[in-house]
Amino acid sequence: MAKQIDGEDLRHLFACTFLFHFAVYMVLPAITDVTMDALCPGQDHCSLAIYLSGVHQAVSGLGALVVTPLVGKWSDKYGRKALLSLPMTAAIIPLVILSSGRSKPHFYTYYVVKMLTTMFCEGSMQCLTLAYVADRVCEGKRASAFGVLSGISLAGFVSGTLVARFLPTSYTFQVSASVAGFAALYMKIFLAETDGGASLADEESTLPLCSGEDESSLPKLPALRNIPASSDMITFLRSSITLTRAATVAFFTNLANSGYQAVLLYYLKAKFQFNKDQFADLMLIVGSLGATSQLLLMPLLAPVIGEERLLIIGLLASCTHIFLYGVAWSYWVPYFAAAFAALSVLVDPSLRSIVSKKVGPAEQGMAQGCVTGVASFASILAPFVFTPLTALFLSDDAPFSFKGFSVTCAGFISLVAFSLSMTLISKKTRSTILHSPSGKNNVPTCIMQCNTS
Repeated sequence: MAKQIDGEDLRHLFACTFLFHFAVYMVLPAITDVTMDALCPGQDHCSLAIYLSGVHQAVSGLGALVVTPLVGKWSDKYGRKALLSLPMTAAIIPLVILSSGRSKPHFYTYYVVKMLTTMFCEGSMQCLTLAYVADRVCEGKRASAFGVLSGISLAGFVSGTLVARFLPTSYTFQVSASVAGFAALYMKIFLAETDGGASLADEESTLPLCSGEDESSLPKLPALRNIPASSDMITFLRSSITLTRAATVAFFTNLANSGYQAVLLYYLKAKFQFNKDQFADLMLIVGSLGATSQLLLMPLLAPVIGEERLLIIGLLASCTHIFLYGVAWSYWVPYFAAAFAALSVLVDPSLRSIVSKKVGPAEQGMAQGCVTGVASFASILAPFVFTPLTALFLSDDAPFSFKGFSVTCAGFISLVAFSLSMTLISKKTRSTILHSPSGKNNVPTCIMQCNTS
């Protein structure tokens, strides 16, 4: 019998997720100023910094494209906790480098190491935590649980950003490295293994099904090799029309988000002379509203209107969010645009829930890894488009005066994702809430339910 986990184990996962994102995002408000001071001291615009940011994103995305499906597949076989050690430990190294100094040599060392470790951190951390939750949360509660997990991540983002807002830059990286080390140690000591994934195939398992749910109805997807290649990932995604459409939406969504996020801070610094404090304020608005939305709105709305409609609502808000950044005419407009994050953050947990419901328990890691791989591929392409475009329109040689042109282009790509998401609304995901003959709801009994209070 596969080992069952209880609510305490899921709380330990949330704690690990919170601490990881707290540490990683604490340095985000300061890194733009650190980069500019190291490469172009005393300047508001630096093409070298923008291009290096684009190269970092492209190389990291290429690595994540290869690594994340592999990590997801291995977690199906060897367990989620065992693989979680990789991203949580790797994240500590670049933080330690900048905690020891922020000179140009320190920055370039950090830059190279960060580029390598990102391949193992961001995509893998998301993939593995989603698979961990899916192992023991029944389908009927999975969208809410994914929303809570995403909300916990944003809560870490908000807390880290808030600390960075008042913490001197000289101490930011030291505190961040210490918290990242504590997060890895906490995970190693307290987090229990789920015994989920492929191990269930050889045992009489306790699947995370709601009562009345038929195990035989779970989709059986093609068996893959131990080390999945790109052709395996394509075959996997093409095995279901819903998976194909969801992956396409994920590609365009991440292309837009990666494009504007990679250049937004440099754009705001060039146009409105934003610094670390303004960046932190903006991130606090986005993170606070996003965390509140995912912790409160997602569990309330998902059972009522479904993940497909939440995805559409979130993408419409995302389009508005990005367009307002691009056409900002005053310093307060970015703060107003950030308010739309309350709905745009619903996109990822909704999409992940749709994907999770289309695969069986032995493919959760691979499924989430494949979607993350598609998103990483978009991250590879985004810098090749948005980095030179931003550098051009922020320079004196711009063909016309429109500093936010590249961000506005990202808004149109997000609009494409919104249009494609409409195709998912006609595909009804399998309901796990049964109704008695009298018409009263028979509440599903899950092995693991997520306490969202």
